[in-house]
Amino acid sequence: MSKIQVITDSLTDIPKDIIDKYDIKIVPLKIHFGEEEYIDGVDLSYPDFYKKLTQIKELPKTSQVTPPAFVEVFQKALDEGKEILCINGSSRASGTHQSAVLAKAELSNAQIDVVDTMGLSFGGGLVVYEAAKMAEAGIKRQEIVQKIEELKPKVDHLFTVDTLENLKKGGRLKPMKATIANILNIKPILTVVDGLVEPLDKVRGSKKVIQKMIDLAKERGGNFADKTLALAHANSPDKVELFRQEVIKQLNPKEMIITEIGCTIGTHAGPGTLAIFYFR
Repeated sequence: MSKIQVITDSLTDIPKDIIDKYDIKIVPLKIHFGEEEYIDGVDLSYPDFYKKLTQIKELPKTSQVTPPAFVEVFQKALDEGKEILCINGSSRASGTHQSAVLAKAELSNAQIDVVDTMGLSFGGGLVVYEAAKMAEAGIKRQEIVQKIEELKPKVDHLFTVDTLENLKKGGRLKPMKATIANILNIKPILTVVDGLVEPLDKVRGSKKVIQKMIDLAKERGGNFADKTLALAHANSPDKVELFRQEVIKQLNPKEMIITEIGCTIGTHAGPGTLAIFYFR
């Protein structure tokens, strides 16, 4: 068993099999539908979350993990004799990373490192996954931190959203632009730059968007024969299965991971979102 406890927040959308295999501790954000509060990935299933999301006029609010919540998780790991490596989703998308930094300061003499992946969804999770594998292999904490700092800028994110409604509701897209794009059936392809979502490309029609994302991955990612590639979906198992088949056929990565886009990222992306992540 590793002497390093890897901890992350729920922004990183890590699948359960990886969480269980490497004993990764998830510190969840909270989702607020009006007066109703839910813990991300704990007391609201993803299908139920996305169903609720389509039935409301205003997006739910997300609240960051608090410093005391991190202190509690950190202290438990320290009491078990573990060193701590806490790796979080983008600090530019949530204040959760800063809460972890404050928690570390409160436990100032402990062996704790806190890393900002500057990634969203499994773009951050990919960094956590690599760190967990290194911790399992017995690599020292300081060396893992150095390696993942080198890996962070190499993560590539490619997203497409099925509808622009949630981006419009969240104020991330002007209503007129969203209306025109929906009428013309324009599907945006988004990426992450310096921890924030930015437009990258667009296509007309759902059938073309998967191929365009694969083409972009080829251009940006090169040869996938020795790489891990992850696909993520927002309550769209059938769509991600088609995506998976095409990725295997055209990119044939060494390892493929399928994960779900959780409540925090899904609030703004909406149901039907697809994403692909890999190291360049």
